[in-house]
This record gives sequence, structure tokens and C-alpha cells, in this order.
Amino acid sequence: MRSFFAPYLILMTDSIRLAKRLVELTQCSRREAELYIAGGWVSVDGVVVEEPQLMVGEQQVVLHPKASAIPVAPITIAFHQAADLNLDTHTFSAETHTPDDHSGVRMLKQHFIKLTHCMPLQTNASGLSVFTQDFQVSRKLTADAAKIEQEYVVEVLGELSADGLKLLNHGLIFNGKPLAPAKVSWQNETRLRFALKGVQPGQIAFMCQAVGLEIKSMKRLRIGRVSMSKLASGQWRYLAGYERF
Repeated sequence: MRSFFAPYLILMTDSIRLAKRLVELTQCSRREAELYIAGGWVSVDGVVVEEPQLMVGEQQVVLHPKASAIPVAPITIAFHQAADLNLDTHTFSAETHTPDDHSGVRMLKQHFIKLTHCMPLQTNASGLSVFTQDFQVSRKLTADAAKIEQEYVVEVLGELSADGLKLLNHGLIFNGKPLAPAKVSWQNETRLRFALKGVQPGQIAFMCQAVGLEIKSMKRLRIGRVSMSKLASGQWRYLAGYERF
């Protein structure tokens, strides 16, 4: 629950839309009132309200002293997705928002509307997922997918074939076409690090199977220059303004 000091205050007696009440209170325009409310700058009885259409009666309406009538900017979210998560039932919330988010973005309800899931994970993989409202981000991750490197750590079982590591780096054919060169190396005795571009659905599983390995688990750590960093499973953060894929 958020509350703040009241520079403007009024006791309401009639039921009326919050946006209209704010216009009466501050003499701002209707558009400005809606932007103030959508931007999380207005509280009703000490609780921030982001719905201009809310009907209010005998409550106290407060406009934050630093309120700004600027449209809410589109955001991008980095999320540590569990391998078995059903995204259709997942919602982002304050409870799953990492305390280590240093983006400076104030959480608003509008941030979780019309999110586009970009570059979905490989099947049965966990790790970094990206959701965005920003058309430019969505377009880049779609149009430039073949140029953006993704990094996975893959835990494997089995015995690597004699020329397996060489083939993983270059030489395999997938869906009838030669795969682009990749950077694959051992991270330890059971984990391989894959850094590759233009990853196709099922590609990493095929690559491992082709050289005698079975995947036990797979996690994406990075997309381009954006890494999952210290996000715990199920947690999310906003991308800061300086972060670029």
C-alpha cells in the first residue's frame, strides 16, 4: 500500500468519477487528470488508485506534490522463468518483484497490460524470459533474432562422441540446413555452455542428441547484452533505460 503527503485535499460528498473529481480539485484538464491517475500519482483515502473511472464518494483524494501529467512509458521486463511454468496463469506482482531492481521504475498496473513475450525459451528450459510493451524492443528481438546471441547452460548425461565438441561448435545439420557456427565449451564435467545466434525451437536438444548426450536441464542466462543476473526463479525486474539487447 502506498500513501503520500497531501498538497491538495478535498472531502467528497457526491459519487463521481475520480478523474472528474480531480479536475474539480486541481483545475487541471480531463486529460491531465487521467494521466495523473494512470501514472500512480493520485490516492483515495491513502491508497494509490490508477483507474480514472473509479466512482468515489466521501473519501479524501490526494494528488502527489511531484505529480507529472506524462503518459506512462512502455516498459520491458526480465523474468526468471521456471521450466514448468504455465505462462497463461502467471502474473507479475509486487510479491515476485526482486528487491534488487535498480531501474528506478515505479511499478504501475499499466505495466502488465499488453505485454509481448519475446524470444521464448527452448522447450523444457528455464531462465531469462523477456516481456515488453515497447514496440521497438519487440521489433528488434524479432527482426534481429538471427544476430542476437543467446547464452545457455546445459546439464547433460551420457558420453560425448569423439568429435562431439567440434561438431557442436560447427558442422551439424538441423531441419535440412547447416547450423551457424556456435561457441560451445565445457563449464564443468556435466555442464556445457552454449553461446549461439538464431536459435531455433528444439535446436539445442537436437545438437546434444547428435553427439551422444541427453539433456538433464537447460537454463538461459543471457539474451544479447541483457543477462538474468541474480534473479531468483519466479522473480522479475524492469530493464533500466540504459540496458540494450
